[in-house]
This record gives sequence, structure tokens and C-alpha cells, in this order.
Amino acid sequence: MQARKPVVAGQFYPGQHDSCASEIHECLEAVNLNEPLPETIVAGIVPHAGWTFSGSLAVLVFSAIKQRHEKVNTFVIFGAAHSYFGASPAVSNRGSWTTPLGEIVIDEELADAIVSTGQAVSDPNAHLRQQSIEVQVPFVQDLFPGAKIVPIVVPPTEQAVELGTRVGDIIGRQEGKKIVCIGSTDLTHYGPRYGFAPMGTGKNALAWAKKVNDKKFIDLALKLKPAELLAGAVKDGNACGPGAAAATVAAAKKLGCKQGLLLGHTTSNEIMLEKMGTTSAEAVGYAALVF
Repeated sequence: MQARKPVVAGQFYPGQHDSCASEIHECLEAVNLNEPLPETIVAGIVPHAGWTFSGSLAVLVFSAIKQRHEKVNTFVIFGAAHSYFGASPAVSNRGSWTTPLGEIVIDEELADAIVSTGQAVSDPNAHLRQQSIEVQVPFVQDLFPGAKIVPIVVPPTEQAVELGTRVGDIIGRQEGKKIVCIGSTDLTHYGPRYGFAPMGTGKNALAWAKKVNDKKFIDLALKLKPAELLAGAVKDGNACGPGAAAATVAAAKKLGCKQGLLLGHTTSNEIMLEKMGTTSAEAVGYAALVF
């Protein structure tokens, strides 16, 4: 059976089984879900930086899902297209993925159904160097033993919205099977190093990146406006995985969600100050949302 091996284990997250599991449990122990959760959760948006920066936000989403749904059969994980330049969303539709926590199987039947819509292609090679989906998989393995995945790299094109709508339609017709969509994206990458500093540099500029630019993205996601979110992200530079996010929001909308819930929003600079006592001239935004 074809198995996709991890490419960022030991870099973005621990590379050994025990240390990987331990870090997940440390993140779980710090979870504080203050907001009342919806009765059912069909989707979530998570960040995908190294766990030092993204783990506490990503685990909020997976913990919220776990609180509402003890068992999830399959996670459809839409990932940012960082190093994939194909025109269409690409599905890893055969075999399994491995992480330091072991092997997780692809839901081949669901993956094939998604490819059959014509809104995505079968291309496991598109996933070989991508980290945006991989860093989510150990959370699934730890919290939802036995769950399967359908990994999909989603370019930032209008096709992302149609893909999400079709996936939502497929999920809605699955009887007796709980399927959750996860969209993997970081938010504004601000500062000279990222080539994006429209408000200059300094504290006020970084505050703008979070409170204004990130907020535009978050507000559109919460209001279930995938097309506007996608167009806005391309225009404003406030998400590195806008295709993944748009597909997730479109799927949630198709599944009947009316309003999203923001569980947390921070930046790499805020995390650096908290954990390391230092700051940077740059910052990346991270948000955790459920639908």
C-alpha cells in the first residue's frame, strides 16, 4: 500500500513517537474553550506553522470537534498550495500517510467521489513537499483513533469554492458517517522578510496586520462568504492558504452552517513574547475557527 512519509517531522513538530504524543497532550492540557460550542461541528480552520506557534490554536479546533463528536470517521483536510503549481485541487487518494504516531489510512471511497466531481484531480505527488496538511495529521491520530483522512491541496482559484460546495454535497449524502472538513491556513505574513509591509514597520504596523487585515479574513469566514474571503485574501494578502479556507467555508455553508465561531486569534510575535521573552519586526497571524 502506498504510504506518504512525513517531510517536516523533527522540524515543524517532534519527530519521535513519545515526544510527538507528549507535545499534543501538553497542548490539550492548556486548552480553554470559553465560548459555547455549536451542537454539531462540520468544519474548522487551523494554522499550520511549527507547533511551537500553531499547536495551541490547532488543538482548540480538534478539541472542540472532540467535545461535540467523540467519533469522526473521516477528516477532509484542505491544505495550502505552497509548492504545488497545478491548476486544479489535488487529492491524495490512495494508500496512507505516516507520522511519528504511525499510519493513517486514506478514505479512498470518499476521495474517489471527490475526484469524480471534476473539481479536483488525483495527484499524490502534489503532497510530497507540503507541510500544511501533514502538521494536522498527528492531532487526528491522537484524538480520533481509527479516523481516516482525505488530503486535498487547494490552489487559490475560484474552483476552490465549487470544490468545497461539491464536497459538502457529498458529505451531506453520507448516512451514518461523520465527516469533518479542516482548512489549513496561516493569516497575514507581515514585515520586510515577507515582502509585505504596506503600513511600514513597528508596533502599529503589526497591530494593523492582526486587528485590521487578519480581521477582514476572519469576519468573512465567520459569515460564511467563501468567494469574498478568497478574493479578499488574494487582494489583501491576509492568508497563505485562501483556497483551502474558501473550500472549507463553502463546504460548511453547503452543510447548513449559518455562522462560524472564532476560538482563538494570535500572532507569531505574541507567541514569541509569551514563550521566549522576545519580539520580532515580522509577524504571522494564526486563527482557530469552527463551523
